[in-house]
Amino acid sequence: MSDAEESLAHILVVDDDRRIRELLRSYLLQHGFRVSMAATAAEARERMRGMEFDLIVLDVMMPGETGNELAASLRAEKAGVPILILSALADPADRIKGLMSGGDDYLAKPFDPQELLLRIQSVLRRAAPRDALPEIVRFGDCTFSPVRGELRREGEAVRLTTRERELLRLLAKRPGEAVSRAELAQPGGEESLRSVDVQINRLRQKIEADPANPIYLQTVRGAGYTLHVD
Repeated sequence: MSDAEESLAHILVVDDDRRIRELLRSYLLQHGFRVSMAATAAEARERMRGMEFDLIVLDVMMPGETGNELAASLRAEKAGVPILILSALADPADRIKGLMSGGDDYLAKPFDPQELLLRIQSVLRRAAPRDALPEIVRFGDCTFSPVRGELRREGEAVRLTTRERELLRLLAKRPGEAVSRAELAQPGGEESLRSVDVQINRLRQKIEADPANPIYLQTVRGAGYTLHVD
């Protein structure tokens, strides 16, 4: 596996319905995630013994150990992996039960795939460590302070929009790594993924000597964007 692939968030989809597993796998792969699958709670445990996951998408209604039971068991074992629960049970009492069992979020079936994507992004953002921001990153004739949100080029302050500042913070948090468009996208609309490309191009205008041939803010084909720092 390449370094770019290693940097993608890895999601475990647990659902006894093969069709749903395959649909979720295909959709999440298209949006910049690595995906593993399991048909039962037992199979999910086996997968988790061999690798770490950034998020579990977990169906409730499964034969044997249910999704709620698996979530509660993982929380009892102090497993910190975020869990997004999927269920055909949409009653408020069922949602409360799922969240109390250890789910970080709950989405009722049937659901819109884009809503699933936005909820996954939201859970991953909440789970990200808060102390991972470097004090200063340097690239070319630019410096950026993620904490203050300040960009300077040749010592002169460069005006950033709120969205540009957020994107640069996310990229500076993982210098040299590919950050997927899904992670960079802002929740709230079907244009959110495409708008990332527009914002990246605007950032390049501000930090690159030749924005058409970027040196620092580069595209990683099939994976997203990466910020190369000095």
